[in-house]
Parts: sequence; structure tokens; C-alpha cells
Amino acid sequence: MPPTDRRTFLKAAGATLAASTIAIPSARAEEPKMRWKKAFMLGTSQGPVLKQFQLLREAGFEGVELLSPNKLDRDEVLKARDETGLVIHGVSGSVHWNSPLSSPDPAVVEKGLAAIRQSIADVKAYGGTTVLLVPAVVNPKVSHREAYTRSQANIRKILPEAEAAGIKIAIEEVWNKFLLSAPEFARYIDEFGTPAVGAYFDVGNVVEYGYPQEWIRELGKRILKVHVKEYAKAKRFGYSLGEGEIDWAAVRSAFIDVGYDGWITAEVGFGDLDAMKDVVRRMDKILG
Repeated sequence: MPPTDRRTFLKAAGATLAASTIAIPSARAEEPKMRWKKAFMLGTSQGPVLKQFQLLREAGFEGVELLSPNKLDRDEVLKARDETGLVIHGVSGSVHWNSPLSSPDPAVVEKGLAAIRQSIADVKAYGGTTVLLVPAVVNPKVSHREAYTRSQANIRKILPEAEAAGIKIAIEEVWNKFLLSAPEFARYIDEFGTPAVGAYFDVGNVVEYGYPQEWIRELGKRILKVHVKEYAKAKRFGYSLGEGEIDWAAVRSAFIDVGYDGWITAEVGFGDLDAMKDVVRRMDKILG
């Protein structure tokens, strides 16, 4: 190769190498920008709710989750929703602890099923998409195996109604001595064989016996909705968001990795406007 041509070649190659060296770190540093919607779990079963909706909206929340069955006047709830623009994205079952679908007593199970039917009707009327369900309770009288098979059988009884209404059953992992590992939770959901059943993942509930980021990656697209609250062993849930032992950076990365982009609902105590603004601020901080 003539000297001039070789110099031209080396100069071009060096420029290409430099460009590629600069581009690679930039691409790796770029992170998808998720648009998680912030909501508040309003644990009240009696109304009116307009003032609470107004306060939550002013604080910066975009949505709310209600208990069901409840004693709220449906027309008042819909009016509060429309006046404030808050989205009622879902409801949380209010009797599944007292009337679990794992009970050996048919009367208890029927009460639980009736409650889910009411929840489906409520959330459809509110314009939401999910019913949060604690599916079973393991105790000295109900083994884990019994809880597993009974709860699945009873959920299947209600599934046609949920599917017809366009509502999904979102199973929550909680301190009920049931579904104690992420692979088991995933298998439990998959065995229904329908997208009408998924996971309502609570970040704080698994910290006692696992790492939320691992559960998120295991559950992946099964996650329909998310609850956030803080946790640390000394006071358990008695911490403000970001002040416990949860690795929120790892949790955030896991949500990004699995492509979760839905509602994230704060399950914390309700307070005045300053307190609720603080919750929004903390959610923005821990989730980016």
C-alpha cells in the first residue's frame, strides 16, 4: 500500500474506532423511561369520598384503589371520580381474610365468592380493571396443599363471570403462609391458563423472606398491578418509603427489565395534604 493511501486508511480506521468507542458506553447508559402511574390505596369502606379524592388529586396522585365490597354510595363515588379526574383503577377485596376460598366450610367459601362477585360488579361500574384477591389462608386447620387446591377450584368458579365483565383477578402475595416463593407464585397463576388471572405484586410483603427484585423478574408479565410500602425488620411496615431496607434502585431496574408500565399504588396511611404530597415525592424519588 502506498504511504499516502496507508495514512488515509489508518486515519479513517482510527476515526471509526473512536466513534464506536464513544457510542457503546452511551448506548449502555441509556435507560428506558417508564411512565408509571401513581395511585393511592384508600382503605375506607364508608363515604362520602369526594374530599379524599380532591386531596389525593391535589397531592399529585393520578388514581385510587378502593375496597370492595363496601358501604359507599356508587353514585357518589362516580361523581367524585368525574369531578376530580382520579382514575379508580381497581378494587381490593375486603372480606377475603374472613371468608377465604381455602376454607373447608362451604358456607364460608360461598360468602367469599359472593364478595368477589360484588367486587367485579363494583370495579366494572367504577371503570377499573382488577380485583385484588388474597386467595387462601393457611392455618392449623388448613394445610398448604389444601389451600392450594381449594382456592384454585373456587377461583375457577368465578372466572367466567370475571372474563365476561372484562375484569382480571389479581392475586396478592401476603403474610398468609401461602405462595412463599416466586416460582410457586408463578406456577399457581399459570395453572389457570388464562390472562384473566395475574399477580398483584406487593413490594414490601416479600422482604421478610425474599428480595422483591427477584420476585419481579420471576413473575415478569404476570404482574398486573403493584403495591408499594416500606419494610425493615425492626418496625416492619412502620417506615416511610425510602427509609427501610428495600433496595429501590434494584426494584426499579427489575420493573424496567420485565417491561412493567402500569399502576403503582401506595399502600400507606392516609393523611393530610402535606402528608400525601410527601408520599408522592417519595414515590417519585424511589422509582425515578
